Amino acid sequence: MIKKIALISLTLVLLLYVFYAIFVLNPNAGTGVCKDLEVVVKDTLDRHFIESKEVAILLRNAGLSPIGKKLTEINTGAIEEKLRENKLIKNVECYKTLQGNIKVEISQKIPILRIFSTTGSYYIDSEGEIMPLPTSVFASYVPVATGYIDKNFAATKLYKFALFLQDNKFWDNQVEQIYVTPDQDVEITPRVGNHQIILGKLEDYTENLEKLRIFYEKGLDKIGWNRYSVINLKFKNQVVCTRRNNNN
Repeated sequence: MIKKIALISLTLVLLLYVFYAIFVLNPNAGTGVCKDLEVVVKDTLDRHFIESKEVAILLRNAGLSPIGKKLTEINTGAIEEKLRENKLIKNVECYKTLQGNIKVEISQKIPILRIFSTTGSYYIDSEGEIMPLPTSVFASYVPVATGYIDKNFAATKLYKFALFLQDNKFWDNQVEQIYVTPDQDVEITPRVGNHQIILGKLEDYTENLEKLRIFYEKGLDKIGWNRYSVINLKFKNQVVCTRRNNNN
C-alpha cells in the first residue's frame, strides 16, 4: 500500500513539473510563434542521403514551414506525413519543444543494393523498396547489379539475394558485381580470383553458392585461383569450369 501511494505521489510530482516547465518557465510555448525549425538527420556517419536544408526547403515548398506560425496552428502530423513521402526517409518524428520551436528528427533509409539497368539507376533499400539516388554526391558502398533488370525483379529476387549476401560475411566480401542476363540468369564478378561465376537462376543460389564454397576450399586453394576463366554452377550437383587459355 505504501509503495502504491509513493508511486501515485511520484507521478503527480512529474505531471506538476511538466506543467510548470511548459506554462511557467515558458509561458509562450503553447500560444507563441515558432521562431526556429530544428532538423536532426540521424545516421549521418555512414550515409548522407538527405540534408537539413533540403528538409526545410521541402516543407517551405509544401506550405508547411512552421517558422512564423502560431504553435497552436502547426500540424506536426501533417509535417511528418509530408516528409514520409520522400523515398530517402525511413522514419520521421516532429514535435514542439519547450522553447516554443519545432524539431524534426529523421532516420534515413538503408540501401543494400545499387542497380544500374536500362530501366534506370537506383538503390534497393533494406525493406525491398526502390530508393532513388540522392541529390548529393554521396555513394553508399553496396553490391552493384547491372544488366537486364526490371524494377519488379530488383525489388523481389535481387532484394532477397542482397539480404543473403548481407547476412553472409564470406559472400558479402566475395561478391563485387552482379550481372543479370536477358533470361534472368545471374553472373557474378568476385573480388578474389580472376574468373567469372555463372550462378544461374536465383531460385537455387544458396545450394549453388555452397557448391562453390566447397570447390574453393578443396579445389582452388590447391591449384590456384586464376586457373579457370569461368566457373559454371547451373548444373545440379556439378561445378563446370572453363580452363583459362594460357595465351591470354
